[in-house]
Amino acid sequence: MLRPATDADTDRVRIWRNHPEVRRVSLTRHEISEAEHTAWWARVAADPTRLVLLYERGGEPSGVVTFFDLDPEGSEQRTGWWGYYLDNAGLEARGELLPAWIQIQREAVRYADDALGLAELHGEVLGINEAVRRLNRRNGFAEVGSDVRDLDGEQVEVFRVVRRRGGTAATTDQPVDPAAAADRTPGGEPQ
Repeated sequence: MLRPATDADTDRVRIWRNHPEVRRVSLTRHEISEAEHTAWWARVAADPTRLVLLYERGGEPSGVVTFFDLDPEGSEQRTGWWGYYLDNAGLEARGELLPAWIQIQREAVRYADDALGLAELHGEVLGINEAVRRLNRRNGFAEVGSDVRDLDGEQVEVFRVVRRRGGTAATTDQPVDPAAAADRTPGGEPQ
């Protein structure tokens, strides 16, 4: 289940984001300080183009989904970007990490389609994160481009993915405008 995140969730969200495995596959890999997280949370709360949802599994808070760079509601071809991460430690202890990965992505994609009415959902995934790349393909995402970025001194390939409403992946028959995509690339938000 996805629900809006509240101020009561901020500490757990930061703990999950700072898990070593989550940091390893993130665009920003440093440990997020309390002050940095508090500032991010305040920006998110004041930004109508962003939405943070908490994922619950079996009634337990277990992950977070962020939507950002959302076009205004009512836009003809509304688009947005997304990302997610899980409570790796808690889910692993319960033996539920893999099913949670599958479920959080399915619920987030459904939310993007139904609740947000997005025509396109964009994201980025590190080339080293093969498990998520495969899951993306199963859920209708297509890798539409990549670039190499310096992440803490390491050269890492980052793939841009796009999914069209209803599970239609962007393909060469359905091109994504690279200039528009470049304008939409997230600006390195730490969370």
